[in-house]
This record gives sequence, structure tokens and C-alpha cells, in this order.
Amino acid sequence: MELNDLFNILHNAVEAQRNGKKISQKEMAAALGISMRTYQDWRLGNAKPQAARAVIEMLGQLEDDEIIRVVRKINRLGSTQ
Repeated sequence: MELNDLFNILHNAVEAQRNGKKISQKEMAAALGISMRTYQDWRLGNAKPQAARAVIEMLGQLEDDEIIRVVRKINRLGSTQ
């Protein structure tokens, strides 16, 4: 699986979480604090942020409940900055 496939899966999961309401690449980029062009490059596979694969692989080593706990903790830390 390529890194851009992971970004597309995650994008679709966010949309599904919103009851199928589409989220534009511009909205997603803004939520991530990056430019729309950067986000497009990630989704197309034109750019591959090195840390992303490592983060996904590390999360893959955790049990489901622990993934949820870790992601929520990351989100809390990110919202305080």
C-alpha cells in the first residue's frame, strides 16, 4: 500500500464520520494546518511526508483501544497549541 492510499482512506473515514458529508481538500488542509497544495500532493502521491508512514506503522502495532486513546491524546495536545 502506498502512502497516498493511506491519506485517501483517512480522508474517506473523516467523511464517513461526518455521515457522508463531503469535506473538500481545502477544508482538510486547513484543519491540518497545511496548504491545500501540500494536501493534494499527499493524496496524489507527489509528496510523501516521511513521518506519516512511521506514525501509521507505530499505530498498527497497538491494540484498537490503545489507538483510540493515543489519537485522542494527540488531538488534545494539538488543540492546546
